[in-house]
Amino acid sequence: MMNKEESSLTAGKNGPVLLQDIQLIGKLSRFVRGNIPERVVFAKGAGAHGYFRVYMPMSDFTSAAFLQNPEKKIPVFVRFSTMTGSKGSADTLRDVRGFATKFYTTEGNYDMICTSLPVFFIRDAMQFPELMHALKPSPKTNLTEPARFWKYISETPEATHMATWLFSDNGTLKSYRHMEGYSMNTYIWVSESGMRQFVRYHWKPLRGIKNISRQEAEFLAGFDPDAAARDLSDSLESGELTEYELNVQLIPYEKQNQYDFDILDATKLWPEEKVPLMKVGKMTLAKAPEDYYEEVEKVAFSPANIVHGIEFSFDRLLQGSIFASLEANRHRLGSDFDQILVNQTKFAVNYAALERRALYPPLAIEGSVDRGPSPKGDDFIQAGERYRSLSLKERDRLVDNILDHLMFVEDDIQEKVVGYFTQADADFGARIARGLDF
Repeated sequence: MMNKEESSLTAGKNGPVLLQDIQLIGKLSRFVRGNIPERVVFAKGAGAHGYFRVYMPMSDFTSAAFLQNPEKKIPVFVRFSTMTGSKGSADTLRDVRGFATKFYTTEGNYDMICTSLPVFFIRDAMQFPELMHALKPSPKTNLTEPARFWKYISETPEATHMATWLFSDNGTLKSYRHMEGYSMNTYIWVSESGMRQFVRYHWKPLRGIKNISRQEAEFLAGFDPDAAARDLSDSLESGELTEYELNVQLIPYEKQNQYDFDILDATKLWPEEKVPLMKVGKMTLAKAPEDYYEEVEKVAFSPANIVHGIEFSFDRLLQGSIFASLEANRHRLGSDFDQILVNQTKFAVNYAALERRALYPPLAIEGSVDRGPSPKGDDFIQAGERYRSLSLKERDRLVDNILDHLMFVEDDIQEKVVGYFTQADADFGARIARGLDF
């Protein structure tokens, strides 16, 4: 009988020949297949476990079970991320941040998808691929080129409002624990009596909001590119709790047309003086992931994951996101991605009971797809209001950040973008025009 070493060799004309080693092949196969595809957006992330507790029963507004009992802690998993950067990018780059929360409820998992800014570049998912191509590196050089970004903005006037947020200090941060989260998309809450309300979510960090300047962000990108992830990890490992308060804005279904803006338009925010915030509950993050790959990388979020008492609206960006997120999860993780531990429900869900509760079936989504300009309001009013709401120093930094990024872009693109900023606010446009010497 041959020993183990002899069994892997056999004699040939030119000497020993290595036979197939099943253990070696298996080990190498697991190694080369060990990584899953990188997310197309929100690739670099950090996560945390915690719990959510509602302040008071929300039964007047929604029948969702996890929003009824103040004594009950609802387990959650949160993933923070940067939108456009790859997994190797810096946390502090000017970008939109993701703030996705998975609630493990007795009615199934509910995913609340939020971002760090209250509005977005576009209102229609039809434009999303082109937007991401503009934000991502050039296919020719694989370098991020400001001209690609501003060319897209020059062709998308509704993105002007988003630019006033992105190029303020809200676009740069070094701590997820001091970051706000906004649903940006519009959903519908339904009470047991069948009353419907349009809803948007707003997370507020109870440690306060902290942003950083462009100069500090650029320094940290070289000195500590993982600054935000490190801050979160270190705080969790030291036992430090991080808390966020959940607020909502609600608009009764029958009053949706009483505003001078389209409430389903993701490029528009709901002004708090017109639609005030209502406090709902508090989320506490208390535990770091035990396995980054199995939890932070494999967690799968989708706005399609809703529970009884919450419905979709005819938000065109949301409608596209429902499909795209599920398709992305299947591509990255396989068709059974919901069976991965972090994505599984934590409670036995009585679906028969949920069906019996459904006295008021989901409202048929109504609306027509219009690919043209916004049917209500214009694309510059809220951008101007945003600019005028800033302090003088904040305006200075906003203008300086835009000029730094726009300075070496082609003249025709500059002129068009300056025209947009001027329509938002005359002083805003004039300052950028002077900075560009025209």
